[in-house]
Amino acid sequence: MSYQLYRNTTLGHTLQESLDELIQCGQITPQLALKVLLQFDKAINTALASRLKNKITFKGRLNTYRFCDNVWTFVLNNVEFRDIQELAKVEKVKIVACDGKGAAPHD
Repeated sequence: MSYQLYRNTTLGHTLQESLDELIQCGQITPQLALKVLLQFDKAINTALASRLKNKITFKGRLNTYRFCDNVWTFVLNNVEFRDIQELAKVEKVKIVACDGKGAAPHD
């Protein structure tokens, strides 16, 4: 299973807008656009799971949390992110965490 979370990123939105434009111009079918989006979901999930090795720590004040359909959502305030060399502070962060077990990439 590939999560569709990354469709809400700048890259995901740009891809969707480009596909919509291609559909409107008659250059691709809606079915092909859906296949492209599904491939995007698989590719970005696989890339993030296999290529990113950096670890960071963070701390902040927990505002709200929720667990629904095997997905955790946390909203934190006044958060500090740290890695070995840098510190970043942000006022508010939303973290969405999905179960990665059994979510091996499918072809």
